[in-house]
Amino acid sequence: MKLSTKSRYGLRALFDIAYNSGNLPAQIQDISRRQDISPRYLEQIFQGLKKVGILKSKRGPQGGYFLTRSPEEITVKDIVIATEGGMALVDCVSSKRKKKNACTFEGCCVTQTVWDEATARLNDYFATLTLKTLCEKGQAMGLKREQDHRFMYYI
Repeated sequence: MKLSTKSRYGLRALFDIAYNSGNLPAQIQDISRRQDISPRYLEQIFQGLKKVGILKSKRGPQGGYFLTRSPEEITVKDIVIATEGGMALVDCVSSKRKKKNACTFEGCCVTQTVWDEATARLNDYFATLTLKTLCEKGQAMGLKREQDHRFMYYI
């Protein structure tokens, strides 16, 4: 299985928001610069994340994107499902596939059990990783946090 750039970039961008902005809105230009992702592509990814309720946006000069839940409540699994539309390694174990048209080998394919178990294990692993977990890993790696200049006051 190869995750699309939507999942990979979406996870990086949400990590960036959690790590650098916390509860404050993060502007797309800042996320784009820090993560080296096109702002237009980020907007597309964020539309899907807004649709499923992971992100919200606020307009205006003090606006931007912010998480709807705390980082410990948003899992990598949530993000991948939101961006990929599911978490199946192969189509024959996808719940969408099973509903539409069953595999011609449904019920008599030993490899389907392999893909089914692998998908379940990957789902379980991604469900244990949260944005908070990633922030802790980032901090342990020594990643520098960037404070938003819009909210800094000088006296």
